[in-house]
Amino acid sequence: MAQRPAFFIRQGKVVSDMYSFEWFSGFAVSQKQKSIKSLHNAIIKTDVNAKPLEISTKSMENIGTKLSAFNLKINNYALENIFQSSKVFEKGGPYLDLLDRLPKEAKRDERLRNSGILKAFRYQNEEFPLIPQTVFYDFIYITAIKESFTIDEILNYNYFTDIEFNPAKSINTQARAAALLRLIVEEYGCLPDFNKKDFILYHKEHIIY
Repeated sequence: MAQRPAFFIRQGKVVSDMYSFEWFSGFAVSQKQKSIKSLHNAIIKTDVNAKPLEISTKSMENIGTKLSAFNLKINNYALENIFQSSKVFEKGGPYLDLLDRLPKEAKRDERLRNSGILKAFRYQNEEFPLIPQTVFYDFIYITAIKESFTIDEILNYNYFTDIEFNPAKSINTQARAAALLRLIVEEYGCLPDFNKKDFILYHKEHIIY
């Protein structure tokens, strides 16, 4: 058995619950998809109205694959590359050359682990803080959606998962960002043009960790 979170909206906030499910070991996509199906079945058992969507390259739904951070782009750069290349450390960064790497290569660059403590994110001449947690990742995720994606399909789903995301090991996940996207669309009827300050305020008010 394994545990993973699902992200959804409750009383106007993005929240998450942990679900226990059968884990299918192995690196094959088919094994990952068996685990996803098991996780989604666990969600549905707790909420008969649940319509879960896996947000990753392992998703069985085309929209879930398209919404992966490895596939979304801003100005023709993969979202993952933008995230990694914006990191500012106490001993270096941002490393803008990571924009031109393959997303998986950018994520594994040794400088990201050997430059000391992460201090902030710098993107388009603006500096984003580390608190609230995930605010920069969620900001660029929604920016990418606004630039290159139609949002209607996402409203067909109300729970969002990311099978590779383990909250014991990392903070950011495309599943939380997708839930936030749905919340914004429900509230505004569209994706407004948030500036940095307004997005941070909205994030503080609507994300429960």
